Amino acid sequence: MASSSSSGAAICSSCIAHGTTILTEHTSPNTSTTSASSLASLILPKIDHSSPQKLTYTHDRLFVHYIADSPSSNDGDSSGAALTYLVVAQSELGRRIPFAFLLELKKKFLAAHSPSSTNFQTLPPYGCGSFNTQLKSMLASYNSSPPSDALSNAKKEIESVRDIMTENIERVLERGERIDLLVDKTDRLGGSARDFRVRSKNLRRQMWWKNVKVMVLLVVVIIFLIYLFVGFGCGLPAWGKCIG
Repeated sequence: MASSSSSGAAICSSCIAHGTTILTEHTSPNTSTTSASSLASLILPKIDHSSPQKLTYTHDRLFVHYIADSPSSNDGDSSGAALTYLVVAQSELGRRIPFAFLLELKKKFLAAHSPSSTNFQTLPPYGCGSFNTQLKSMLASYNSSPPSDALSNAKKEIESVRDIMTENIERVLERGERIDLLVDKTDRLGGSARDFRVRSKNLRRQMWWKNVKVMVLLVVVIIFLIYLFVGFGCGLPAWGKCIG
């Protein structure tokens, strides 16, 4: 797969999707269309739009970079929809140029399809096909000579991505501490439950013996009362009137 792309353009292909529905895409000349499309179809279902994301996946000598918007984001630059701006590029290109491409792609796409007047959720596959010409032009431009101002913006963006990733790791660590605390509480609760079961079993055994003793005592009392009752008529202590 990589070998088919290595002889082609540095930026192999790009697409914009809502969820897993590709709205527009283009593949650079001398690039395997099947390879680029299959990578996009593999990555899109993995993207979580619960919060904005800027990530890179690796595949052999190809890198898949993407920026994902979130419907819950209040950022002024966000589309407010589950849009993904994705580019497949050769690994030698690094991250700076691909992210510069994605930032400009996002800006131009939202200018052409305003979020205030476009319901991306209802668009069919390739519903933004009119943007293909502009996408093709951008791919050609970045494969020849990327704009310097776009590269400068991308450098700042990558630095912010690094900060976001560090922040996410810190959140994971915090969750890990809470998980450890929860496990400790669970262990203590499990120990208390085992102690309770042992005490309950001992208590049931004690109550059973107590009931047995009460029943035996009750039987003895009843037999004694029968003895007295019959004895009054037959004579005590040997019931001589009835037996003799």
